[in-house]
Order: sequence, then C-alpha cells, then structure tokens
Amino acid sequence: MNPKARFNLAYLIFAFFLIVCFTRGGPIYSSAHIPFSEFQTLLEGNKISEVVINDNQIIGKLKDPQGSEKKQFATNRVEPDIAKLLDAHGVKYSRVIQNGFFKDLLSWVVPVFVFFGLWLLLMRRMGGGRGGMGGFMSVGQSKAKIYVEKDTKVTFKDVAGVEEAKEELKEIVDFLKDPKSYGRLGARVPKGILLVGPPGTGKTLFAKAVAGEAGVPFFSISGSEFVEMFVGVGAARVRDLFEQARKKAPCIIFIDELDALGRARSVGGFSAGNDEKEQTLNQLLVELDGFDSSTGIIVLSATNRPEILDPALLRAGRFDRQILVDRPDKKGRVEILKVHSGKVKLDPGTSLEQVAALTPGFTGADLANLVNEAALVATRRKAEQINLSDFTAAIERMVAGLEKKNRLLNPEERKVVAYHEMGHALVAGCLPSADPVHKVSIIPRGMGALGYTLQRPAEDRYLMTLEELGNKMAVLLGGRAAEKLIFNHFSTGAADDIARATDIARSMATRYGMESSLGSVSYDSETGGYLGGAGAVNPFQYRRYSEETAREIDLSVKERVNQALLRAVTLIDANRGILEQGAQQLLEKETLVEEDLKTLFATLKREST
Repeated sequence: MNPKARFNLAYLIFAFFLIVCFTRGGPIYSSAHIPFSEFQTLLEGNKISEVVINDNQIIGKLKDPQGSEKKQFATNRVEPDIAKLLDAHGVKYSRVIQNGFFKDLLSWVVPVFVFFGLWLLLMRRMGGGRGGMGGFMSVGQSKAKIYVEKDTKVTFKDVAGVEEAKEELKEIVDFLKDPKSYGRLGARVPKGILLVGPPGTGKTLFAKAVAGEAGVPFFSISGSEFVEMFVGVGAARVRDLFEQARKKAPCIIFIDELDALGRARSVGGFSAGNDEKEQTLNQLLVELDGFDSSTGIIVLSATNRPEILDPALLRAGRFDRQILVDRPDKKGRVEILKVHSGKVKLDPGTSLEQVAALTPGFTGADLANLVNEAALVATRRKAEQINLSDFTAAIERMVAGLEKKNRLLNPEERKVVAYHEMGHALVAGCLPSADPVHKVSIIPRGMGALGYTLQRPAEDRYLMTLEELGNKMAVLLGGRAAEKLIFNHFSTGAADDIARATDIARSMATRYGMESSLGSVSYDSETGGYLGGAGAVNPFQYRRYSEETAREIDLSVKERVNQALLRAVTLIDANRGILEQGAQQLLEKETLVEEDLKTLFATLKREST
C-alpha cells in the first residue's frame, strides 16, 4: 500500500474513535428502548428501582424483571416535572450533565474532515499520484518521465555498432557538461537533434546514453502522449514540458516517435479534423524558438518516418542537426553482439564474426533478440553454454519461423517440396555471384512455408547490378523450374517466389532504369513508408505515364520473369542427376547443411561467366 494512503487511513480511524468517545451520553447499559407511556406504567406500578437522567434520555433499572423483559430500559423523553413523579414513587434518581460543546464541534468538524480526506484520496487515485487535483484536473500537465543519471544507467559503453552517430552525440555531452566554455569561439550548440533510422537501430538507447554520460535530468515522452480528446490539451502539455525543463536545466528533452506529433500540416478544406494536432505542433515550434540553447536545454527526437515531418520542424534553428542511426555493418554487428553476449554464458570457442556474417540487415534490436533466442535454444537442449549451432537455430527461427514437425505431408507433397527446395539450392550453386546456400530443409516452418532454402550473403552489399538482380530472380524461380522439369506441372508452393521475382522485375523497369526500351527514366512515384521498408500501396495514386508506357512496363516485367524461369530450367536440366540425388537426400534427412551441399555440388555444371 502507498505510505501516504496508509497515513490518511490512520487519520480516518482516529477520527472515528474520537466521534465515538465524545458522543457517549453517560453510562452505557444494555438497555431496551421503551415508549414513555410504558415508562409511566412501570413507574405507577412501583417496578422501577433507580434511574439516570440526562438532557434527553432516561435510563433506568427494574426491581424485578418479568418474562422477556430486560433488567435495564431507556426512554427518549424527559418531562419537566419528572423529579416530582420519581419522588412520589420513591425512585432513586441522579442527573448527568453533558458537556455539549465538544460533541457539537466534533459532530460538524470531523465529518467535514472525513469527507475531505476521502475526496483527496480518491482524486489521488484517479490522478495517478499527481497531488489532490489529479485525473481530470491535470489533463494539461506533461506526462514526461524525469530520469536522472543514476536512473538511466545507460552510457556509450552500452551502445555499439554506429560509431559515427556516437561521435556526433559526444559533442552534445561535452556541451552539457560545460555549456559556458563551449561557446568561447562564438559557436552555439544545435537546439534540436533528430535521430533518424529504421526501427530497432537504437535511437532511444542513444538518447538515454547521452543523458547517462552527461549526468543531467532526462525528460522522456512519446509524441502520441501530447494529443488527447480535449482541444488545447496538447499545446498545454508542450508548455508544461518546457517549463519543467527550464527549471531543471541543463537537461535533455527526448520526444520519441516525433512523427506522431510533427506530421506535416494539411492544406485546403480537410484540415478541420487535425486542428488539435496542428495547435500542438504550432506550440512545439514556438517553444523551440523561444529558448536559448546556451541555457543547457537540448531537444532530442527520434523518428523512422522523416519524410512526413513538417518542414517547419526541420529548418535551421529548430532541429538543426539530423543524425542517421542506420543498420550496422558486419563490424558493427560484432560489437553489438559483444555487448549482448556479455550477459549470457557463451562458449569461448564461438566466433561472433561468424554469427555477424550470418545476420546481414539485422538491427540492434534484432541482434539482442537473436542472443536471447540462442540462449533459449541452449537451455532447451540442457546445455551449459551457448555455441554457434544455437545461434544458427535462432537465426532460422527468426528468419523462417518456428518448426512445425507435427504438420505431416503426404508422400507426394513431400516429394514436390523436396524437388522445389533443391531447385533453389541448385540454381544458386550454378550461378557464380549468387549468395551461398547455408541450409536446405523440407520441415514446415512459419505460417505457410512447407520448406525453406536459407541463403546468406558472404559480405554486406549496398549496390546490386543488372546481372546480380537477374541471378536473384533465377534463384527465386529455381523451385518452380524444378517442378516443371520433374513433374511437368506447377503447384501453389511457388506463389511467394513469383511475387518477389515480379517485384524485382518491375523495379528494374520503373525505378532502376534497367530496361533499354523504356530509357533511363523513373516511372515509380511511390515513397517508402519508413526507412528500410516499403511504402503502402495507394489505390488512388496518380500514374504519371501513358497507357502505352504502362503496356511496355508490363511487357518488360513479363519478359524478364520468363527469361529468369527459362534460365533456371536450363541450369537444372543440365544438372538433373544432381537434382535427383539431392532430392532423395532431402527426403531421407529432411535437412541438408552447407557441408552436405558442397559434397553434392562438387561435380555441378556451373553457368559460364
């Protein structure tokens, strides 16, 4: 229980006992209440031995109770001539004079305090601990969480893989530690810094590391927390946030997911529904202009959708500097793996360089999850340490999905899957520049994969040539080519392969300018939805080319996909014996690793360059 709530409860109990004590009206008997007329009857019958009289009550004792009558009684009426009546019947009586001042005072004051205490406790519960005016009355207060250096417990040692971004942010730390001497040459530190990068690359971790290194308060809030159902609340929270920051300066304000707050303002007649967001954004722009960076306030923000931010946010004087926190390269992945593997029991013989080579395109969050998945794999097999095989199994789990050994295929489907997957591996082995195949399996995985072929590039690549894209399409269609050559029919298992090959062919025609008949022209007007991801398809997107050009694009896509399929069929036909042998081994073992494939492909007839 909250100590404050326990304190309030103790006061309430104490007040209750005070009321009880001060409202006691003389001696308390276990008395039966009777009407005054019955009291008169008992008095006339000489059945009463003694009574005690107070201001508004008579409490008496019977001489000889009969039947179910109690020995004591009480009646709530006192006549003015009661003393004469009692003397006439020889009844002993005494009078108790009550001090009514404290009783009257407590009867009015204590209930007021009790009601106020209950209301205060209720408001605190509703307001989440924000004092007596919590809940509804605090909608304009900022929800930013304040961390100090000892609370973040994150430094630059915990951040690895993106050294360029770290060097940029170290400059901010130096300024926060000594803001006065930093501007000795007239330079000023940027007011705002925008961390841009794909999801999971460590933007939030970078911001906490800056606060941890500088040892200053760290205000953390998400962009979505500014906007509520009440108009004007978002702007009030922005004002309150910067007001708190000025009191704590030097400090860091970190706004995560800035795109939720700083989306570009709409124009025209459709902006009425966004008035609240626009007011909040306008207030943020005013606050960014209204403080002096020499006071030691730094605004850090993070987003993975910089293309939708309002241009007014990105101009000089607001978010002056943009820092790209990109996916790490191989060297960066090794450093990130070292950070996370230090928290688990790793086999000393495990090479993190090999693990990093198997994980191109993985972000920092992916690598953290990989180490955890590998630890779980090692735990399930009752191992004492984590080795390379555990990392390989974890990569397969993350890339291909969970094994579904209970999904039983009939013999004919199993045979089709075996030839399909071996077709992918064989075409990849025939092409000199294709990514090497690490594993082939016919064990169902994930949502609908009945088998998978795991390819991993030997090194990080940032450019792809026309020939390499063609090789990639041929490998994708290798499974379909094997089905056509062996069974002379097609199955639905190649649906995803066809879709991916078609996307590559369309990009070659519309984005990369690789179709000679279309020229070096970009016909693709779609933009990515976020860094590192494809944009959502807009059904109302305006097409900026004619019907004739659209027809040429469709013909180009069709021709390239058909050429890739024909190429795959030719390569498989030239190595049909190896395909048959590999499919039989797959049916027997269910999984072939890289060493098995090297032995199998020793006599492979590769395509000449």
